[in-house]
Amino acid sequence: MKVAFQGSRGAYSEEAIYRYFGEDVTPVGFELSEQVFEAVVQQEVATGLVPVENSIVGNVNVNLELFNTLPVFAFAEVYHPIKHCLLSHKGARLDEIEKVHSHPIALAQCRDYLNRHNIQSIPDFDTAGSCKLLKDRSHFNEGTIASRLCAEFYDLDIIDDDIQKVQNNITRFLVFTREDEVPSAISQEKTSLSFSTKHHPGALLNCLQTFKNFDLNLTKLESRPIPENPFEYYFFVDLLAGINDPNTQQCLKVLDKDASKIKVLGSYPKGEIALL
Repeated sequence: MKVAFQGSRGAYSEEAIYRYFGEDVTPVGFELSEQVFEAVVQQEVATGLVPVENSIVGNVNVNLELFNTLPVFAFAEVYHPIKHCLLSHKGARLDEIEKVHSHPIALAQCRDYLNRHNIQSIPDFDTAGSCKLLKDRSHFNEGTIASRLCAEFYDLDIIDDDIQKVQNNITRFLVFTREDEVPSAISQEKTSLSFSTKHHPGALLNCLQTFKNFDLNLTKLESRPIPENPFEYYFFVDLLAGINDPNTQQCLKVLDKDASKIKVLGSYPKGEIALL
């Protein structure tokens, strides 16, 4: 089975694919998130996996917006620990490393380590991609920050590992497919949806009260601008109940009084958060 992800081989998204599906899959990397979703919609691949939230930096907004606008449905969530490694050429030593390339977020999460070792940070487009570029260069004074998997793919040495400042650095991924191809055997314990509010006083408060009235526990509430309607907002909600739960169904009917553009983004088993 082909599973699409954003990034180059060895990316943390590919690690998350193996965490959920096991080794018997074919990860297919794309440069952009939009291409991942398009591959699923056009049935070039069976499913896709993308990050939607990180425990340190928050939402991955581009992916939430793609879920909101395209005919896809999330059927699983995966929590994957992010363990940053310092990688370089075979035989390189830590005291030789002067510059490190990686995604800006990875560099920021390892800033204390880099400062302690007087290593210059150079932003790059992604973690695994920086490893591909490093492999093409023969500069033993350069390194990258990336996953352990990247060391295998690009034949690099792990100079040091677990170099991030916050050890419990966890990214939440959603696994999705086309709306008309959702697996029927998947249990539903958690639901993600989006909505905007109608234009009358107390509309958002009424929406939140509706969730409470139907005993639905919200684990997330985020707002995002609606690009085509300046200064209007979508609200993204995660709740602990399946979409087929009677309370959820009744809630959505009542929610329609105060909300518009309601879209169910997915319903799936509740993922297990594995702390480091």
